[in-house]
Amino acid sequence: MKLKVILTILTTSLMLIVNGQNKGELNGTIKTEQGEPVIGANISIKSINTGTTTNFDGYYAIKLTEGKSYSIEISYIGYNTINKTVTITSGKTTHDFTLSESSYMLEGVLVTSQKREQKNKDVPIAITSYGTEFIENQGTLEYDALSEYVPGFQVQIQSVNNPGIVVRGITSDSGDSRVEPRVSIFQDGVSISKSRGSVVELYDIERVEILKGPQGTLFGRGAQIGAMHIIQNKAKNENSGSLKVGYGNFNQLLATGDANTILAKDKLFLRVAGIYNKRDGYIENLSGGDLNGKETLAFRTSLKYLISNNTSLDVIANWQQDTPPGTAFKSGTFEPAGGDLSPNTFADLERGEDLGVDRTVWGVTGILKHNFNATWDLTSTTAYREFDSNEAFDADGTAAPALFFNEISEGKQFSQELRFNFDTDNKFRGFFGANFFFEDGSQSVPWEYNEQSFAVLLASPEFFVINGVPTLIPSIPNDPAYGPLAGAPLNEYNTETYTNYGKNYSGDIFADASYDVTDKLSLTVGLRATWENINAAYEVTDAETPSNLGFLTGNYPNVLYASTNGEKIEASENFLSAVGRFALNYDINDNITLFGTASKGRRPNVINITATETNVLSDETVLSYEIGAKSLFLNNRLQFDVNAYIYDYSNFQTSVTEFENGTLTATTKDSGNASTFGFEVATQFAFTKNSSFFANYSYIDASFDDKDSDGNEQELAGNTFRLTPKNSFSLGFNINPTVNKNLDVFFRPSYTYKSKVFFEETNLPEISQDGYGLLNFRTGLHLYKKYEITFFMNNVLDEEYIIDAGNTGEAFGIPTYIGGAPRLYGIQLKANF
Repeated sequence: MKLKVILTILTTSLMLIVNGQNKGELNGTIKTEQGEPVIGANISIKSINTGTTTNFDGYYAIKLTEGKSYSIEISYIGYNTINKTVTITSGKTTHDFTLSESSYMLEGVLVTSQKREQKNKDVPIAITSYGTEFIENQGTLEYDALSEYVPGFQVQIQSVNNPGIVVRGITSDSGDSRVEPRVSIFQDGVSISKSRGSVVELYDIERVEILKGPQGTLFGRGAQIGAMHIIQNKAKNENSGSLKVGYGNFNQLLATGDANTILAKDKLFLRVAGIYNKRDGYIENLSGGDLNGKETLAFRTSLKYLISNNTSLDVIANWQQDTPPGTAFKSGTFEPAGGDLSPNTFADLERGEDLGVDRTVWGVTGILKHNFNATWDLTSTTAYREFDSNEAFDADGTAAPALFFNEISEGKQFSQELRFNFDTDNKFRGFFGANFFFEDGSQSVPWEYNEQSFAVLLASPEFFVINGVPTLIPSIPNDPAYGPLAGAPLNEYNTETYTNYGKNYSGDIFADASYDVTDKLSLTVGLRATWENINAAYEVTDAETPSNLGFLTGNYPNVLYASTNGEKIEASENFLSAVGRFALNYDINDNITLFGTASKGRRPNVINITATETNVLSDETVLSYEIGAKSLFLNNRLQFDVNAYIYDYSNFQTSVTEFENGTLTATTKDSGNASTFGFEVATQFAFTKNSSFFANYSYIDASFDDKDSDGNEQELAGNTFRLTPKNSFSLGFNINPTVNKNLDVFFRPSYTYKSKVFFEETNLPEISQDGYGLLNFRTGLHLYKKYEITFFMNNVLDEEYIIDAGNTGEAFGIPTYIGGAPRLYGIQLKANF
């Protein structure tokens, strides 16, 4: 009986204690010094390993034990951290806080690569992140300009229709609708990776994050070796805007601006932005017009609706049209009349002003976010996107009417992702979800030609062009060697076309989570399983006029493209796959973090169809191992990162254009095994509130192995990957002293260097560019904190270089070369309102 009484008393006492411990609550609001609520500020109580974040109103609440005192920390990127001890009374204890802006702050400290806001230092991935300020300061409106400042990242843009995007030696540039890129390009969480639709103008940008290494668990099936995430500015709860106009040499015209307004107080906001950027080409074309110019018109509209304190909806619509002049594929074999073979001087490409690109890209994205509680939230991302591009180019690089092509690419895609995010007491956090993706695309390549010119290229290429004048023969030579074809007439005009089609469905389930094993050590595991239904097709539209020349090449009635006899050859396969990552983070102290990762990346299988055969290439896989260290010192003023990595590739896929046995094919081949070793170093330092320095260096040794997985000697053994400099670096200053309260001056010099690159995996010496560096600067005035006058100059030393070589002409033994931009300069005016 006594035992029952004692147990009853103990149970009652325990219940009273437990109930008493749950009665207290700490709550309040967190605002800026201007009175704006801070959304997503962190409230942390490290002694009990708990915390929360503020909602859309800046409000927070935490259940705590009544009568106890706690040391709490309030932090938000860009603001000074507050530490305060509070005592919890019965009921609700209210404490409001005001955050003051940090005197010194580096951009790129905050990233969302793991689908949640974190300091770059705390993410076990090699990441380079640049925000609005850096992009504006460097005047980077295109990928290739931005890539100069990212270690291990190279972007070559022949035209907006044909970019080459390289992460640590791996190139993603195929326009074949059946081939998945190796590098994922994402825009606000949506894949825009297909090469012909992936180039978008960098205007009104919040942040760009470049992740190196396999990122399949975070960014899906195309992120075999890396991802670039473009995060655009969304509508905000404010009335604001800006306008910038500029003029430069080669008649550059720039106009860009944005406007943000409140449609319904604290409820509905609208933002519009746009850009027009035009510049004449810097290579004169004797046949008419100019080459290597630019013309882009783009608009964006975004709407934010705060449905409730816990639910928000962003709708973003993008539209972009590009109509630049043609690309200067200048011959390195035949000089134009009165000219030379330099790719940086005038050219003579047939069709003149008919050369160029006409491309339209548009899409709509909806992002719905809902917070269930302090632990769980949901993100739903729905998107639809289309692109339509037509590029006309002269592949022989001369005035000869032999190799004039169009590339007509079309694509549409739909994607839907549901992602549940969780954060349990700041100890276990991550996400899981599912994704559905559909794409339907095609790439059509019409070839228009004069048989009388092309016959010379086939039979006597040394006489193809003489003193800039094309050689024409009206008929097949009247020689007994040609048998019945001797003396047969050749057409002055003909056309034939090949088209590839790709229609793909994929479904993913994924999960990625981090667990704090101790206060210093955290472990991250990610997995993505994918089902793919890949459908490919190929067809050839035969020559408009059956060609006698086709008897000699073996492709009658065509000349170049082997006929499919009026049929579309189709094939379909289903594939299951999985990729994953394992990572460790170790905090040496509050300033330095070590990380290590092991991960697997994958490029999907390719169904390769030609007129004569259909084969399925194995999926290209890579095993990645990386270690590194990240650091933040001096209250986020000094950042220093270093990492090293090893990649091991199997079934490496190579895109090639070949002319063999009279037939031209653009196809993808399994080139066997390859491996990469490299390391990167990057640093930023803010030495005053508005002045900073950055520098980075990258070393990449990426080449094909001597033997394949079966022990056979490889055709490309020892060759370096294309578009891969072994050494590259960049550095720059933002010097921004204040003269008085109404006037600041600034000077922003930068220098970038890359060592020798090969433009083809054959590593031919003449198809390469030796190392070179580019010096740029921007200087000007800030007036009354609202106005800005900038003078800029790129390639100050007027360095001559090429951005590509070989190309389609190389398949015929007459490679072409594309000259890089000369010195460009101009003035820009900006106003904020």
